[in-house]
Amino acid sequence: MEHKLGIIGYGYMGSWHHRNISERIEGLDVAAVYDIDPARLAVAKEAGLKTYDTLDAFLADDSFDIVLCATPNNVHKELVVAALDAGKHTISEKPAAMSAEELAEMIAASERNGKLFTAHQNRRWDRDYRMVMETLKAGKIGKPYTIESRVHGQRGAVFGWRADKAAGGGMMLDWGVHLIDQMMYMIDEPVVAVDCHMHSVKSEEVDDYFKLMMRFASGLSAQIEVGTYCLHQLPRWYANGDAGSIRIDDWACNGEIVTANPYSPEWKPEIVQTAAGPTRTMAPRPKETLSVEALPNVDAIADWTCYYRNVMAAIEGREELIVKPAQVMRVIKVMEACFESDKIGRGLKTNI
Repeated sequence: MEHKLGIIGYGYMGSWHHRNISERIEGLDVAAVYDIDPARLAVAKEAGLKTYDTLDAFLADDSFDIVLCATPNNVHKELVVAALDAGKHTISEKPAAMSAEELAEMIAASERNGKLFTAHQNRRWDRDYRMVMETLKAGKIGKPYTIESRVHGQRGAVFGWRADKAAGGGMMLDWGVHLIDQMMYMIDEPVVAVDCHMHSVKSEEVDDYFKLMMRFASGLSAQIEVGTYCLHQLPRWYANGDAGSIRIDDWACNGEIVTANPYSPEWKPEIVQTAAGPTRTMAPRPKETLSVEALPNVDAIADWTCYYRNVMAAIEGREELIVKPAQVMRVIKVMEACFESDKIGRGLKTNI
């Protein structure tokens, strides 16, 4: 079955979606674009697309059945609701909405029109993330008790409307939404506590750094950190379990899994002299008691095009939708708790 897509907002992400779909996804073509910027419409027209400068005319076009909203965050709600009410299946760029209240209106529009609605949480297919998921699923490090996920930049810059608070800018709404979604999809438990510290280091209006601690119902602690001005890079992922650890350094997926062999009967921890004094508790294990393993191979499933293939299959009733509105809602609620935690200067108990 063939599907056609109409894009609202032909900026960087809108044009990226067009290229990615045209080059890599069979059964889906981009047909039309709506934008309020004449310059972007000219670019879209040059790319061979039908263009519209009014929303009503765009939504009246019956040549496409799916709409992608790729605009600044603060107008997602009104555009998504209009698209759903026009009878179009609709995808919103992340974050889907500025609040849980807005998202509830979008979900209601989907339900009353019987049309699919989802958010573009494509980083569930990232290779590094899939490696962590596969490692935990296989029990390679035993029962995890702490997971760290971070993205560090060095330029100290937030570009375009993402530096505008009113437009829904800032790192929590730009990158935090992805990393929180990844963590909550991987750990399928209620989030029972949130403590978030947010900073505007180089940006005037929006957060360009945050550190978030999340506690899940089982007691597992998750740390998420995003910063645009971090000159020394830390691992993209680091997780500890009761049988080992996994470290992934970067998006190139350099890293390893380290597990502990059963203690040899003759091995007894020795006191080690360090520059800070003697220690036995923090002394390193003998190398022969450790095993180092390569990260799992997940190349076959780590592909962003899987997102659109699932959307089309869900529309046709062949597959269950992977990025569900209820999951999107939980992420939005955690982000709301993050903003509140930073505002009041302390952690919050939650049940999300």
